[in-house]
Amino acid sequence: MAFQSREVLPGIYHIQDCMGVCMTLLCGEKRALLVDTGYGLENVRSYVESLTDKPVDVMLTHGHHDHALGARWFYSVSILKADFPVYDTYTSEKWRRHVLAGAREKGIGTDESAYLASLMPAPSALKEGEADLGGLTARLIACPGHTPGSAAVYVPERSLLLTGDDWNPCTWLFFPEALSAQDYRRNVRRLLSLPFDSVLCSHQPRLFDRTYLDSFMQSLTGGCLEKARRVDTGSSMGIRTAEAQLPMGQVLVFDRDKFEQRKAEGMTKDD
Repeated sequence: MAFQSREVLPGIYHIQDCMGVCMTLLCGEKRALLVDTGYGLENVRSYVESLTDKPVDVMLTHGHHDHALGARWFYSVSILKADFPVYDTYTSEKWRRHVLAGAREKGIGTDESAYLASLMPAPSALKEGEADLGGLTARLIACPGHTPGSAAVYVPERSLLLTGDDWNPCTWLFFPEALSAQDYRRNVRRLLSLPFDSVLCSHQPRLFDRTYLDSFMQSLTGGCLEKARRVDTGSSMGIRTAEAQLPMGQVLVFDRDKFEQRKAEGMTKDD
């Protein structure tokens, strides 16, 4: 298997699959929690079992294909109910074929027939609150933005926040199911009240200092969004996208039409 992982903090393994997306395994004394499952081209369950002998629960930060399709290797998975439709859409044959095309371009071989035919577990509704893993707590927090049912995970014992795709140094907010830039900003800003020191996201293997997220959110003002330059990132979906340039080389790519609509509805620049 081409998985790579690193224990970035005690009991916290950040795992990268063969396509480059990351998931995180939280290992307590009683149980483990896998946050996201990657593209699912390889047996992620077997790899996780090589890292821990504890029972493993599986949750998804949201339902996109690069986070959800690895759930095919497990018997059960949970996700916020608002993302059930996203999960159904992005684990469909259409998106599996999209993943396989990308794998072929990268020269990654897999059993394509099995990938297309494998059954996905019906998701159970993830509940906000705390999961006690034994000496390690996972606080599950709804944070709509990247998708309507996006979730973050806070681990107080490690002063750690897992953002899924609600924050990456390059954050995408232009999929049809994404919220407006204003609604995204309001929801993600709430996470800044948590006393965390470090951040893990889904598209970088490294552990970030919270100053990256602080700087990103503090700089994401109405004026910054107004000045965002037009880009063609969402053109294949018929979406008019713009890219806001932020400190530390970070960017937010968002749906300009949703931004303009919320502005017309009276949402203030910086609420």
